[in-house]
Amino acid sequence: MPVRAPFLRTALLAAALLTACGTTPEPDPPASGAAAKPSPTSPSPAPTASAAPTAAASVGGPGTACALPVSFSLAEGWEPETVEKPEDPDFAALVEQGPATIVCEATSEGTPHIGFLRVWTAPKGPAGAALSAFVKDDRTKALVLKDVKLGGTAAVEARYSAYSALEEEWRDGRSFAVETAKGTVVIVELGGLDAEEDAVVAAYELAKSTFEVA
Repeated sequence: MPVRAPFLRTALLAAALLTACGTTPEPDPPASGAAAKPSPTSPSPAPTASAAPTAAASVGGPGTACALPVSFSLAEGWEPETVEKPEDPDFAALVEQGPATIVCEATSEGTPHIGFLRVWTAPKGPAGAALSAFVKDDRTKALVLKDVKLGGTAAVEARYSAYSALEEEWRDGRSFAVETAKGTVVIVELGGLDAEEDAVVAAYELAKSTFEVA
């Protein structure tokens, strides 16, 4: 079975953009003494979230888009979809990071933002070790792990800086991991071009506050 969109489409599009971005000219700096004017095509700053988002759907439970050993709520406009590991070995690496394999992705397609919540599973072992290996397999720095409780279950949360090759800058990254009853580890990762926007972070916090191990 092929890996389902939008995950593979996103990965291939990012690779294509990275190839092309090396030829994009840098904009001219503003003239000395002149105030810089915003581009008319520049997006307006995202509004600050005034309240926690309302749970509009759930993922992981019976009858939901992804069959998982955990469940959590999704904010309005976030849509989940199962990600299946492709048989083609050339594409299989796209769904693996460190010890983990992606199994589900919820994207913010129904909102003004670009974000995703990806669910990964790793073999049996300590959640902290799996999460650390997962983060370090990407280009990251300043990793900080913190013990947390999610739905009464001990978990580990990671905060770090992740390098975006597409944007050529360091951005805040965050994810959390928990051991399931069968010993496997589930990792939930927040990402996307707008992952630092208040509304996208709020969707991640909603997932944390409603997270339960089956």
